[in-house]
Parts: sequence; C-alpha cells; structure tokens
Amino acid sequence: MSDALVQVTAGVIVRDRTVLVCQRPAHGHHPGKWEFPGGKVERGETLEQALRRELWEELGIEATVGRVLWETSHQYPQRQPFALSFLLIPSYAGTVVNRCFAAVRWVPTTSLPTLDFLEGDFEFIEQIRTGGVQLE
Repeated sequence: MSDALVQVTAGVIVRDRTVLVCQRPAHGHHPGKWEFPGGKVERGETLEQALRRELWEELGIEATVGRVLWETSHQYPQRQPFALSFLLIPSYAGTVVNRCFAAVRWVPTTSLPTLDFLEGDFEFIEQIRTGGVQLE
C-alpha cells in the first residue's frame, strides 16, 4: 500500500444556520456514518473542480465553491492516508437529489456533534462547535 496522501474534498453547504449532511449507505466502507458530501480528487483536478463534480454526481447540484474552511489528514485502519479539505459552498443551482446516500438531511450546526460522523470529520465538527470555524 502506498503512503501517498489521497486528496479528498468535502462540501459544507450552508442554509439558514443548517448544513447538509449525508449518511453512508449500508454497503461499502463505514456504513451508516454521517459525512459532508464530496470525494476523491482525480488526477488533473483542482479541489474546486473535484468538489463541483462530486456534488453533481452525488446530489445533482451545480455548486459555487467558496473558501477552504478547514484542512486535516486522517487514516483509517488498512486504508490509505488522506488529506481532507472542507470547502464552503455558499450557493448552488438546482434541487438537492439524493443519488447515492442512505439519507440526506439539513441539520442545525448545533446538532452536528449528536450525529455519528466519520472519524476524519471529528476535528472539523469540534471546530464548528467551539467557533474555531465560521460557516458564513
């Protein structure tokens, strides 16, 4: 297994003090865990291009990608390490359609710590909770 970091993006879509979160399906890695939509950056893509593509594939929206909110890295057991960039999505065109998740939900930012998120997202959730990251 290569130790090269895989680049991953996550879109933080904000609406009226809520954020859009997605629950992973029962099949695949980390079933039932909550996450922010997004995915791996493919060869030749920027973070912004990858996130726009992923949000189209997963949710059917054309996103406006804003600033980087938080960056971290993580590694799950028997998996390749990854660098994760959370980017603000201040607006989008289209209607959110769940194309691949068990559930998609708008959640108040204050409720984020109550959901069973992926470990790689814990630090970011804590930064939102403590005010270290502003979602505006």
